[in-house]
Amino acid sequence: MRAFPGPALAIVDRMREVAAADPARAIAFQGSPGANSHRAATEACPDLAPLPCFSFEDALDAVKDGRSGAAIIPIENSQHGRVADIHFLLPESGLHIVGEYFMPIHHALMALGEAAPGRSFEAAYSHPQALGQSRHYLRERGIVPLSHADTAGAAAYVAERGDLSVAAIAPALAAELYGLTIIENNVEDSADNMTRFVVLARDSLAPGALAGRPVMTTFIFEVKNIPAALYKALGGFATNGVNMTKLESYQQGTSFAATTFYADIIGAPGDPAVDRALEECAFHSKELRILGSYEQGRARG
Repeated sequence: MRAFPGPALAIVDRMREVAAADPARAIAFQGSPGANSHRAATEACPDLAPLPCFSFEDALDAVKDGRSGAAIIPIENSQHGRVADIHFLLPESGLHIVGEYFMPIHHALMALGEAAPGRSFEAAYSHPQALGQSRHYLRERGIVPLSHADTAGAAAYVAERGDLSVAAIAPALAAELYGLTIIENNVEDSADNMTRFVVLARDSLAPGALAGRPVMTTFIFEVKNIPAALYKALGGFATNGVNMTKLESYQQGTSFAATTFYADIIGAPGDPAVDRALEECAFHSKELRILGSYEQGRARG
């Protein structure tokens, strides 16, 4: 399924027309209009025209194909961890990270009909991330979580289905767009629920564009398959005083013998300490590739 739900199609078509008129000033996002990524696009890049795409791959392809000048993609959530598959998609895309944006996430339970006291539902549709962020709320009420491609798309699907026994978990904007009633706001399990987004473009930022600003650098590396390779690869960051704020591993292929690491550090190439640390990491790695250097969306440390 690569089509948006019926109630979303007219809105999608209008947004695509606006983006097509000036692709360089468009920003692609995954999901139906009203999704959290839609909100992130309008907040992080208010001067750009949001372009809805069905999948993460479609959003990245829109940038690669020139239908959009940038894309904004969620990569991790404070409650539910990293967004599935994004660590594979970013390196494969060939795009560069040029910014980041942190957005508080609030979910609403919404459905057709009235918000009557004590109203119950058999199931709720939403993106797996939103379902995971609201799992205690759903479990306490006996509501079965059902996965959908995105949060706002789930709201549009509930509106299209016309079944009063099912609900959606989505941003409040989705209820307004698709004619649903908000049954309850803030159904996320944690009040400080936060998602980190990255902005991607075909070209990396020029080093001069980041001068004098607090900078992050994201890169991936695959260590050599020998004892202590990871220890040695990371040692240069400690000895050079470079702060690594994120390190995650994931398997490439089916051999389970080659592990790739995804890392964030404070600083950027051109800083002698960063250059020395990256050089040492590369020496002990089979591959090291920088995905982007960009201004911090929020202070670390």
